Amino acid sequence: MQTRDFHFDLPVELIAQSPLQERSASRLLVFDPVTSKIEDDVFSSLADRLTPNDLLVFNDSRVIPARLFGRKASGGRIEILIERLLEGNKALAHVRASKSPKPATVLYLQDETEVEVVAREDSLFLLTFKTQAPLLEVLERLGHMPLPPYIKRLDAPEDRARYQTVYARHPGSVAAPTAGLHFDDNLLTRLRDRGVAMTHITLHVGAGTFLPVRVQNPAEHRMHAEYVNVGAQACAKINACHERGGRVIAVGTTAVRSLETAAREGALEPFSGETRLFIRPGFDFKVVDALITNFHLPESTLLMLVSAFGGYPQVRRAYEHAIANQYRFFSYGDAMFINRRHEI
Repeated sequence: MQTRDFHFDLPVELIAQSPLQERSASRLLVFDPVTSKIEDDVFSSLADRLTPNDLLVFNDSRVIPARLFGRKASGGRIEILIERLLEGNKALAHVRASKSPKPATVLYLQDETEVEVVAREDSLFLLTFKTQAPLLEVLERLGHMPLPPYIKRLDAPEDRARYQTVYARHPGSVAAPTAGLHFDDNLLTRLRDRGVAMTHITLHVGAGTFLPVRVQNPAEHRMHAEYVNVGAQACAKINACHERGGRVIAVGTTAVRSLETAAREGALEPFSGETRLFIRPGFDFKVVDALITNFHLPESTLLMLVSAFGGYPQVRRAYEHAIANQYRFFSYGDAMFINRRHEI
């Protein structure tokens, strides 16, 4: 398949610019790729579609206020977008400036905190923040939430909470695992009361998640690296779910990539480290049985993952239905629930 096969035309007014007042008030497109049946529902009804045999797998990564503004010594404006936190107040980051800074250049944040450019690594810069305070404290004080490029507004104070899942624990993402944004405390309580099992993994989402595939043959695309941690407890719960005949339901494409990375050698095992797993049509899924996900960008790796999971023509029909029925797209938009398409 070619990258252009994953193109679709989206009216700009369907790109959600702000979250709904209530998280679980989003719409939910329920799609069965085997029967091609499509149902229009609301996310708050999710508990009615699950059973006590099922297991929800959440990505508990926390979005950091990763966008910083400042200046060069010459006074020219700069914008820093953290890609990954490193030890010792170091970070890999994108730096936007009129001219790319060279190694040994010192940049200045809005409060005059100094940031040294140590080296360039491909499109990223290795930076050292010259401060006694932990870098996370600097980000909490000066940083802005890194809203995606298709949200055409500055971040607002309420984005600190809303561009974040209610169960986020481990800071490190620079983009939200957006399928989880639809869950609120009331819905989680209903799911627990119904007996639905839950577990957590961690994948720190990088800014590369928004990059389109720029080669016509997706097999030539080099996937960006992201940190993953799938613990022993999650593996045990997943294995127990399959043993009792339940569905392992990934909340978001990040959960899918995490679990399938941990099962690349065959059996699911605890895994901690980087993943560059690129899931596209033809992929052999070993763990995930159902997926909750938002609607994704044309020609993106995430749309290719969903197409691999639900079947290319089936997912294309679902997207056509969503557009025709005015679903809201992308990070602050609506969601889909898809059972995996099993080959016969």
